[in-house]
Amino acid sequence: MQYKHAGFSGWAGVARSDITPPVGIYARNWGAAKHDVAEGIHRPLQVTALAICDNAEGENPVVLVDADLGWWRSLVSERDFRQRLLDHLGLDESRFLFALTHTHSAPPLTDRVEPDWEGGALLEPYLEQVWQATVDTVTRAIEAIRPAVLEWRTGRCDLASARDLRDPDNPARRVCGFNPDAPADDTLLVGRVTETESGETLATIVNYACHPTTLAWDNRLISPDYIGVMRETIEQGLNGGLTLFTQGASGELSPRYQYVGDPSVADAHGRELGHAVLATLAGMEPPGEQLVFGGVRESGAPLAMWRREKATLSTELKAVRLTVDLPVKDWPTAAELEREFEATIDRVIQERIRRKISIRQGLGDGETFAFPIWIWKVGDALLAANMAEAYSQIQQHLRAAFPDAAVAYLNLANGSIGYLPPSDLYDEDLYQEWQTPFDRGSLEALEAAITEAFHAIR
Repeated sequence: MQYKHAGFSGWAGVARSDITPPVGIYARNWGAAKHDVAEGIHRPLQVTALAICDNAEGENPVVLVDADLGWWRSLVSERDFRQRLLDHLGLDESRFLFALTHTHSAPPLTDRVEPDWEGGALLEPYLEQVWQATVDTVTRAIEAIRPAVLEWRTGRCDLASARDLRDPDNPARRVCGFNPDAPADDTLLVGRVTETESGETLATIVNYACHPTTLAWDNRLISPDYIGVMRETIEQGLNGGLTLFTQGASGELSPRYQYVGDPSVADAHGRELGHAVLATLAGMEPPGEQLVFGGVRESGAPLAMWRREKATLSTELKAVRLTVDLPVKDWPTAAELEREFEATIDRVIQERIRRKISIRQGLGDGETFAFPIWIWKVGDALLAANMAEAYSQIQQHLRAAFPDAAVAYLNLANGSIGYLPPSDLYDEDLYQEWQTPFDRGSLEALEAAITEAFHAIR
């Protein structure tokens, strides 16, 4: 008898670069904002890469990139960006994830700039800056590979709260903010990468679902939101190596207190999550070891004896990319939306239409969309990643269905496009429902496809 132990033994390398944009860049991400450009820097933005291999030569690695960025304005821009990376680095599409932390205080990712955007001329050069930094970071991570083990533990953190609240003044609609009466998924999955020989921590992977929307329309600073201080807290607290943050299925999850202009609130949120990660790390067994039942010792009570032993870790490393056809709503065409945009002078409505145009252009005008999914098996861990903002029920269902695995779920990886709420919410007046291009049943179809893929890759 032994305590469940999810791990991987192979090779790993990690690296980081700065991707802080220049002050004065266009950074309008909120319809309610009264400004267009960033006026300063709260904390630097960073890109961190983790390369994992099953061979000492670093051949055919899986690469996870964590970037302090918000979302892509266009699927076309994202596809061009990622394909250039794959071609330059010689990586297989199934084995590369460019995951956004989803901070709402970074410049939009685009090479297609509207002429009226103050500071917009800096966006295309900034995207190139991010591309060059990503190439350099991934290259150094692969060059740095060494024998390593990756092990997982589940913790808890209640930073995230449910954010679908019935409007107290108009119960017919739901507004996007803290709902104290609804439960929230507080699951915190932590991965620890350690060098095999020395036991030194190389990297900590944090998979947690919570929108980085602490800082909103009153904030005029570039910021990673709570993720910046979260990283500092972990890296300074237990010599936790470099920290990678991956955004979980956070479609309806965010901090209780948010939409402020005070960066100290984001820092407090980051410390809360960072200390929860440290507590989870502190509770892990030493690298490469597990608890094994060692019999009963009779004392005043019959005592169950557990001892630490060297674990036999899996060396399996698999990755696949697949698609599932999701139904698309009967939206206007991109051309029709362009005409609607031109007829509107309200900036809030313009921002909504502009985003809708970008989504429609990326999807095309068909009735379904071949929605891409990335599935990885890293030892005893299963990872699913996609470009949408799924509700947390998908990660809860997957973890319940595969209890003997560490299940990581990533929103906003290799693109960004729209929400995936549960079917019953399509009857509500809800932002996530009317924002998404995907029709009722899409979340459930995605869950079924990932479940099938998990079974197949095992």
